[in-house]
Amino acid sequence: MKCMNCGAELTESAYCPNCGCDVSVQKQAIVLSGIYYNQGLEKAQVRDLSGAIDQLKRSLKFNKMNIPARNLLGLVYFETGEVVAALSEWVISKNIQPEDNIATEYIENLHKDANRLDLINQTIKKYNIALKNCLDGNEDVAMIQLKKILAQNPKLVKAYHLLALLYIDKKQYEKARKLLKKAIRIDKTNTTTLRFLKEVDEQTGTATVLEPKFSLWGGRRSDTGQEGAENVQTGSMQPAYRAPRARFSALNIIIGALIGAAAVWFLFIPARTSSINRTANEKVTRYSSDMASYSAQIQNLNKRVEEAEKTSSTASAQVTTANTRATSYEGLISAMNSYQQGSTDQAASSLSEVDPDQLSSDTRAIFDSLSSQLGSQLLPIYKQAGLSAFQSRDYKTAATKLELAHKIDDQDYDIMNYLAHSYRLMGDSANADKIFELIISTFPGTSKAEDAAKYLSSNATTTTDSAEEASLTLSTADSLAESTASS
Repeated sequence: MKCMNCGAELTESAYCPNCGCDVSVQKQAIVLSGIYYNQGLEKAQVRDLSGAIDQLKRSLKFNKMNIPARNLLGLVYFETGEVVAALSEWVISKNIQPEDNIATEYIENLHKDANRLDLINQTIKKYNIALKNCLDGNEDVAMIQLKKILAQNPKLVKAYHLLALLYIDKKQYEKARKLLKKAIRIDKTNTTTLRFLKEVDEQTGTATVLEPKFSLWGGRRSDTGQEGAENVQTGSMQPAYRAPRARFSALNIIIGALIGAAAVWFLFIPARTSSINRTANEKVTRYSSDMASYSAQIQNLNKRVEEAEKTSSTASAQVTTANTRATSYEGLISAMNSYQQGSTDQAASSLSEVDPDQLSSDTRAIFDSLSSQLGSQLLPIYKQAGLSAFQSRDYKTAATKLELAHKIDDQDYDIMNYLAHSYRLMGDSANADKIFELIISTFPGTSKAEDAAKYLSSNATTTTDSAEEASLTLSTADSLAESTASS
């Protein structure tokens, strides 16, 4: 243990041998951290994950450098489906102790299965979307999403809770009980799970059985446990031969039942076989006639399922559009606040993330006004973003960013040239020809105008070209992007 003041090794004394600082409180905090860690470990071993999380958090409050407690907290988070929280704890642990830390192995194992990690992260995002759908009143869409989430991440306790709550709201108590029993297997003392189970029990009038009460050889578990408890209290033990006698009695019963079954088989089954076959044939004939009507019903249900999936897809698209629009408004507000505080660079950075097409007419006017005032800061950002998108062959984004840059500086040849080619490679020959004509009029009698005229004439017969046929090679785009960034 090291002194928190000077970093010297401490002794059994309550004072630091180097700086003389009173370290009694520090030692007491570390001892308490160890106690809470041990309690959290005990709870985790019996799958009391909620209690383990609470104790481990307390341990880290007293000593944030407690590496075993932090690693164990990450494991408990991982077991409840909270992979992002688990990874955060392990990354912190690795930064505190880079060497001889098992958190490194945990992180490497996650990264080895990158697809699984990405899938789990997507389920957490989908859970947030499902929660928003519930708040918006779209319970049916949320239930479909939660079922898919649990199929991909069966340890996400929060998803069990939300789906069970929706079932309770729709008075489908048995489905809710089934989900909650799965959740209780993951975290045995989760208060939310127990509260929901209590509500289901009260509504149905049936108590939920979480563990089997009977076993084949030992009778009722509760009786056996009570008997063992009484034996320990009285200090007496049952004779050793009684357990074997019970087993032999059960074995004799089983053997007698087998002999009786064999007698029934040889005496009565042959006579019953023909009757059973005749009855089975009649049922097959009847079932065959029923299958035709069932097939029609199934087709009708499949059509309804397809319509429900289309509705779900439409709702998801609307949510995505709303999120994009909200992000643009947030970026515009952030840019205005930064500009009012005098931080023009931060304002320009925030404004560059705004998609003006998502803004209303009033807010678009604010965006245009702010863009004109921050033109010198925004120009290199838009230009670099457009060139990078062009290099990545994302011509739609390149055209959007370069168009914004062109509105700021309409004399920059590089901006106009890449903007024209972005439109051309998108298949938008009208806008491409418009920019090529602008290059010819802006730089008359130059090689730039001649190149634009060549593409202008080629667009008269061909509306689209592949990215490989463009005369602006990616290496040229790379060098131009580097020169723009350095300037």
